[in-house]
Amino acid sequence: MDIDDFSRLHLAPSRFGLDPSVTHLNHGSFGATPDLVRDRQDELRREVERDPGLFFATLLDRTAKARNEVAAFLGAEPEGMAFVSNVTEGVAVALNSVPLQAGDEILLCDHAYGAVEIAARRRAELTGAGVVKVTLPGGTDGDWSGEEAAETFLGAVTSRTKVAVFDHITSNTARLLPVGRLVEAFRARGIVTIVDAAHAPGMLEVEVSAVGADFWTGNLHKWAFAPRPSGVLAVAPRWRERVEPLVPSFYQGDGFPKNLEFKGTLDYTPWLAAPHGTRFLRELGAAAVRERNAGLVARGQAILAERAGLVPWRSDPELSMRVLRLPAGVATTWEQGEALAAEIWTRFGCRTGVKAWPQAGLLRLSAQLYNREADYERLATGLRELLG
Repeated sequence: MDIDDFSRLHLAPSRFGLDPSVTHLNHGSFGATPDLVRDRQDELRREVERDPGLFFATLLDRTAKARNEVAAFLGAEPEGMAFVSNVTEGVAVALNSVPLQAGDEILLCDHAYGAVEIAARRRAELTGAGVVKVTLPGGTDGDWSGEEAAETFLGAVTSRTKVAVFDHITSNTARLLPVGRLVEAFRARGIVTIVDAAHAPGMLEVEVSAVGADFWTGNLHKWAFAPRPSGVLAVAPRWRERVEPLVPSFYQGDGFPKNLEFKGTLDYTPWLAAPHGTRFLRELGAAAVRERNAGLVARGQAILAERAGLVPWRSDPELSMRVLRLPAGVATTWEQGEALAAEIWTRFGCRTGVKAWPQAGLLRLSAQLYNREADYERLATGLRELLG
């Protein structure tokens, strides 16, 4: 991408409602909503307050229309997709919908998101099933290939394995897993697949139907510019009549997706505004945005490695997140990671993702349209001072 295109795709933090005095390098955790999308959501909120009765009388049709547009963006079947608050809810609903009994096993790996593992263990506790947590190769440097990851997952399958939960893009370690390969292999073994695609919508060009997972759930408020909280759960045909919402509603008997989406007086404006986020991304040129962000975060990783002495993890070039290893003994627990992130913010005004990992914690960088190289230089200068 030439410099003119790069400049065109830079937007000031204020265009996202972000404090311009803060260096925001943690887009992967919470996302940021463009002002034009927030403006549309504000209009929807005012509409609710002007006439709640009219708003809720038309809600189901409007939700379906928004769902259709988002489904087209994701390459999913509209009738097989429902809005959810986020991937944490999506995974919990998927696990709640799969019948399990004592002795069954849920398979996941050590790169799984913490709340996803908690949901799996909670479901196992309620059903008498077990959780098998496999360790992907690579140790403290993350040096594994997609094929090695797939072989590790499949090598842990037993006759008791009923469900496999795995990431499209790992959250803490920012790696791309071979979801198509895994889905196909697990399906051949009769194992239900649940894909945590929290970071995929917007960051990758996604064709959910082509992935073919039993359950695929992603967030729209991270990389697809939707308001928080907004996510989707796509369900394969054979499971749609068996989806069990976490909270029953008046539409329980209407089946999926209505039984999952309607929750009384929930704030539905993030879902109705979500298509404005995907339109904004398309108007900018989704491929150009992805290329720009992936290139920028690669430069950011190199800057942190060179100037702060951190060790880069193996990365996937198409992703807008990258990881570096902190010095030995730093941020090896969640509490230590949170404390370090807070200190980086307090001392240097940088928002970062610090993730606990055995032996040495991980620093996760993100790149979005409001970032520039100077942001990573600022962080590198601060970390060099802080970590010595």
